[in-house]
Amino acid sequence: MSALAATALALSLASALPAQAFGFKARAETPTAPDAAPAAAQPAAPQKAGAEARAQAARLDPLAQAAFWAREVNLDATDLEAGIGLARALRNMGKPDDAAAAAERLAVLAPDNVEVLLELARAHLARGQGFYAVEPGRKAQSLAPGDWRAPFLLAMAYEQAQRDAEALAAHRRAVQLAPDNPSVLSNLAMFQAARGQTAEAEALLRHAASLPGATAVARQNLALILGLQGRLAEAEALARQDLPPQLVDNNLAYLRAAAAPGATGGAGRSWSSVGSAQ
Repeated sequence: MSALAATALALSLASALPAQAFGFKARAETPTAPDAAPAAAQPAAPQKAGAEARAQAARLDPLAQAAFWAREVNLDATDLEAGIGLARALRNMGKPDDAAAAAERLAVLAPDNVEVLLELARAHLARGQGFYAVEPGRKAQSLAPGDWRAPFLLAMAYEQAQRDAEALAAHRRAVQLAPDNPSVLSNLAMFQAARGQTAEAEALLRHAASLPGATAVARQNLALILGLQGRLAEAEALARQDLPPQLVDNNLAYLRAAAAPGATGGAGRSWSSVGSAQ
């Protein structure tokens, strides 16, 4: 029996019992006229969360964020902030297909909204379907030509689509717009490393890792490049700054195998801590 049905049954049973059953004395001397019965209180309509609650939602784990933003979307399907929040939470939960579906719905509502287009591109990248991230990325870039995020995402989209010349151009555009952004520099470096340009990649990564705001990604990408050159002691020292011992050991095993004579694969993005799609 549902909670609603159980409540209804309890109320009907209560109305069928005399007042004395609840320990009250009947007051027949003051009957209430039918037209004077108090109106039943109506539950307040659900309200959308305010700005403070929405800001606090960013500190929740992805599952709680998804629940929060799903409620907001249910209250107002045209709320772009809520829709983007839901798509981002789903992507961070490891549900990129659901994230892409949520972002696609937003793109129908607001086809020229840059934030919607960028989130749609991120979702397609998370799905490993960079080809489908190209169009929203290009449109976002045309709408906001000074925003480094569009070429940043476009570069990865072109990489996944195996369009290297366009990927390199997009990487360079992102660096031009954000020359001191560690993520932008790190992604260009990994593109170079995957094509055998390890010296250029190492120089970029050392610069990226030295910048204010550099995250573990830049340092771990540098560790990867050093390790693939056989400089395992340097790679290990960097890896242990950010990663737990077991993960470091796993990564070092990968590096030893990749750097062994006759090994194939090169500097791909299989290192466990690599990757960023802001």
